[in-house]
Amino acid sequence: MAELSERMRALVQPHLAGIEPYDPNFTPTRINLSANENTYPLPDGVRAAIDGALAATPLNRYPDPMSGALRDELAAWHGVARENVCVGNGGDELLYNFLLAFGGQGRTLLVCPPCFSEYEFFASLTQTSVRTVRRDRKTLRVDEKATLAAAQAADLVIVTSPNNPTGDALSVSFVAQLCRACPGMVMLDEAYIEFADAGYDACGLLASCPNLVILHTLSKAFGEAGIRCGYVIAAADAIEVFAAVRQIYSVNVLTQAAALAAAQMRDAFVPVVEKIRSERERMLAALESDERVQAWPSQGNFLLVRVDEASAIRRRLRDEHSILVRDFSAVPGLEGCLRITVGTPEENDEVLAALEALLDEEA
Repeated sequence: MAELSERMRALVQPHLAGIEPYDPNFTPTRINLSANENTYPLPDGVRAAIDGALAATPLNRYPDPMSGALRDELAAWHGVARENVCVGNGGDELLYNFLLAFGGQGRTLLVCPPCFSEYEFFASLTQTSVRTVRRDRKTLRVDEKATLAAAQAADLVIVTSPNNPTGDALSVSFVAQLCRACPGMVMLDEAYIEFADAGYDACGLLASCPNLVILHTLSKAFGEAGIRCGYVIAAADAIEVFAAVRQIYSVNVLTQAAALAAAQMRDAFVPVVEKIRSERERMLAALESDERVQAWPSQGNFLLVRVDEASAIRRRLRDEHSILVRDFSAVPGLEGCLRITVGTPEENDEVLAALEALLDEEA
């Protein structure tokens, strides 16, 4: 990780002196299965619709500051009102704004690691204290009893379903209990929910859980990581807070146009998601058949696997096969673990074959 220079450490706010920039550890490769992107091409007709929307979008005017047309489409999609939706420059902006608005000095965020590292990073930026309830070391699932107990003393909570990088999903009933336990706001990050089995989507809780904020993104299932568009669904007064703290015009005109076209054609993505889900199960079965590999079931578009010499395996996949996967072996609780995005059948076949060959050589 890069560190701030001594000059900058002396000039920035004291709580930022030890900050380290986020590093996705990206290297250009022939096959990139490291970032949980949807590696399939856009469905027939979707790219043409997006291109048409972009071509028709004036660039000399500021964007609609609250993305009204897109909010209307997203609200109709999820069965809520426009007032229940806020659009952001990717899910990351909305995560940061959640901590900015509801966290801060003297307040505590509860998370359940291993989970998305940006939760704690954004907490550090906003001077929000962090309390953790670690997951079970074997199953990597949330300790529900301990989490509910800790939530009673937390000012805000962020949980993920399905969780990145472990792949497990939370039951809707547990999310409801968590909302009742926490006296403050609860964010449920559902960035990967489209890949999960039916019954995990918690949007139905919004009417009975006014402190619940649900985060969605177009970056994963909808193959639009490059346009940076996420959104939250919550009670109208919570959305007003997001609207108040957001940066002005943070969602540009091209992103709004592309996102609206994709949202309007969302049904076209269903077959792609089903292919990814099918490939996920095929890859899991292949990995589980090798006694040298431990693999966890997943509700996301990725699989977490444990192998000996994980960092060396990751490096050799990159350098010798031009395949990039994510190394989590330095994360507490994930020693020896790699995360592999589920790609196309051809990409998946290549990573499985390369992994097997490298394990044979390491033996």
